Amino acid sequence: MIQLQNIIPLKDSTLEEIGFTWHTDTDGSKYVNDALVQITQEEAEAYYTATNEIYDMYVQAAEYVIENDLFFELGIPFNLIEMIKKSWENDVHWHIYGRFDLAGGIDGDPIKLIEFNADTPTSLFETALLQWALLKENNMDEAKQFNDVYEAIKNNFKRLITLFGDVENFEENYDGWKILFSSIDGNEEEEVTTKLLQQIATDAGFNTSFEYLGNVEFTDEGIFDAQGNQYEYWFKLYPWEDIGTDEGELATTLTTIIHNQKAIILNPAYTLLFQSKGMLKILSDMFPDSPYILRCSDEPLKGIKQVEKTVFGREGANTKIISQNGDILTQTDGVYDNYKKIYQEYVEFPQDAQGDKYQAGVFFAYEACGLSFRKGAEILDNMSKFVGHSMH
Repeated sequence: MIQLQNIIPLKDSTLEEIGFTWHTDTDGSKYVNDALVQITQEEAEAYYTATNEIYDMYVQAAEYVIENDLFFELGIPFNLIEMIKKSWENDVHWHIYGRFDLAGGIDGDPIKLIEFNADTPTSLFETALLQWALLKENNMDEAKQFNDVYEAIKNNFKRLITLFGDVENFEENYDGWKILFSSIDGNEEEEVTTKLLQQIATDAGFNTSFEYLGNVEFTDEGIFDAQGNQYEYWFKLYPWEDIGTDEGELATTLTTIIHNQKAIILNPAYTLLFQSKGMLKILSDMFPDSPYILRCSDEPLKGIKQVEKTVFGREGANTKIISQNGDILTQTDGVYDNYKKIYQEYVEFPQDAQGDKYQAGVFFAYEACGLSFRKGAEILDNMSKFVGHSMH
């Protein structure tokens, strides 16, 4: 059972001062939970080990998908395939960060992969900054958490230059390359998250700027801000699958930009392979004996309780939990129903004394680097709550 420690919540005014404005959900409830999940050092280390091993499996699975041309099975838009291949072939296309969603890990429950938010993961601001603030506000030891997200992402930005080398060699190899950061105008959470990443890159030593996505200029010669300044790197908090399905002209131009080595895009196009829940089936086929991988198929599983998901989708939308007899136990609506479906073996999330369920999220930036939790009902949707943690 989840053990909680009640804390004094941060005031709305304090949250707003540090840029966290989405603190209250549409029903008036607070998004940040007023209790912390208690974990042990051993549980933190188990999350760290599991996440690193799962990422390695994703790398092997992506290579398998590319070699065997399985893009359709993953629901990958056809106009992104060349870009995915190009970004996979060259190490300069570096995966900056992602977040694994996991079940288990508490009280001896085995850790199981639910999915990988590899392209545009949320909860970064909360995990990287808010958890520290919550512990500090409650006079708790801020070091008693599995959370090195800020420093890990900063070092990963440096690896854009050093690649697998020592990040301490960044300054002697950096030649003034610039990163343009972009999000959609009108989405405050995404803008704040993007500007946090911009600050991390600035702290790493890069020259950076921000421009709303609608104001960025894309030509065969590269990527430019509204003032006509050209950038060697472009970070977009905008899903690759949306570029492929909704922005066909942009997808074509970006393919040319990548092919002609005019810019490097972050996160790389190949992270769409990781993002696709179709990869869960590939992992299930390739690693059936892994303790972390649940059974998964592109056809309904026979005789077991399972979860139907769309290969792309967010916040638990278009998800069904199906009984072993094939009855729908609960489901959510959404805008992703046209995507291919996958069927994943059902696993229970840890619960607290009130019956609320908790999903662990572990950020990955070269290695596992930070833990937080989401609290909610059977299907975690956009009304689920952010929950910090502390180690004891």
